[in-house]
Amino acid sequence: MIRVLVNGALGRMGSEVCKKVYSEADLELVGAVDIKEGTVQLGDGVKVTTDLVAAIEAVKPDVVVDFTRPDVVMGNLRKMLPLGVHAVVGTTGFSDADLQEVDELARKYNTSLLIAPNFALGAVVMMKLACEAAKYFPHVEIIEKHHDNKLDAPSGTALMLADAINEQNNGEYHYVYDRSSVRQKRDPKEIGISSVRGGGIVGDHDVLFCGPEEVVTISHVAQSRGVFADGAVQAALFLDGCEPGYYTMTDMLKGKMQCL
Repeated sequence: MIRVLVNGALGRMGSEVCKKVYSEADLELVGAVDIKEGTVQLGDGVKVTTDLVAAIEAVKPDVVVDFTRPDVVMGNLRKMLPLGVHAVVGTTGFSDADLQEVDELARKYNTSLLIAPNFALGAVVMMKLACEAAKYFPHVEIIEKHHDNKLDAPSGTALMLADAINEQNNGEYHYVYDRSSVRQKRDPKEIGISSVRGGGIVGDHDVLFCGPEEVVTISHVAQSRGVFADGAVQAALFLDGCEPGYYTMTDMLKGKMQCL
């Protein structure tokens, strides 16, 4: 049984993760942390506390699932990893230097972590398909749609897709987020990224590969936040037994494919 603590437990994603952990036979929800105290209403209820380190020391989880904010997540990891817990992080905004730091911390303290802007397995499959299509169609446009409460734009998933496609093409692309201020012909070596915010859209992503007389569109639609919570739970299971270091959803997908 893998013991799990959820950080950000009272938020929209954190509460979904708590439900999924509670219903997973191989996981046990042993703790919950948020910026305010409360109770996760599952079974007999799980008390939500506000001190992450104290909670980890008290309940001794194997994995901490963190769905907090970009401005606090690095501080959280600097506290968690030295305590020897695995970490599953669903927050965007990490720089290359941040990722190098957390990888070094995980290796130093003999633990592991998985960071993903999107925990839907379908989104990872979409990225792999997009990388294949990018070999044949050089003009790429990405459109992402989310609910009107989402703070960042473009989404971390849109940037993940753009980065993967760019890497496939040896870093030849640059990104254009808004063409309204520039009147010029489209550069063939650009990736256009457009954001839509409205209503209760959970998360839609389309990648358009535009040829001279045809368009190939690869799409992923998240129909509920449960799909992200499912992915986070699978990530917690995946990290159990991994070598120390930093992992991505692509690493997890490779592991799952090897087991098929």
